[in-house]
Amino acid sequence: QVQVVESGGGLVQAGGSLRLSCTVSGRAFSRCAMGWFRQAPGKEREFVAAISRSGGTTNCADSVKGRFTISRDNAKNTVYLQMNSLKPEDTAVYYCAASNSYYVPDTTGTYDYWGQGTQVTVSS
Repeated sequence: QVQVVESGGGLVQAGGSLRLSCTVSGRAFSRCAMGWFRQAPGKEREFVAAISRSGGTTNCADSVKGRFTISRDNAKNTVYLQMNSLKPEDTAVYYCAASNSYYVPDTTGTYDYWGQGTQVTVSS
């Protein structure tokens, strides 16, 4: 059974930083493309960032480019989302997801395994 577990969420002031972590068990981590999505109250889940199996290719949503960075450590079965210059509009539940894709998918339907989410709240 594949488990995806996020950590690192919390409350931060605007302009601050947080780093989210996500670990995967039950499947070879290096065979998974990994992605981060977020969902704010009353809104649909949206793509934030993704990284290829090797970590050599990344993709970020325009809304977070230059502020968020996705990375991975295959030796630790962990993917990270470094979030800098946070804004109140970044407030959401952040979800980590694993995909069997060879690429860096940016749609929810291309991900096979999901975590439970971690809350990020940015105060103004």
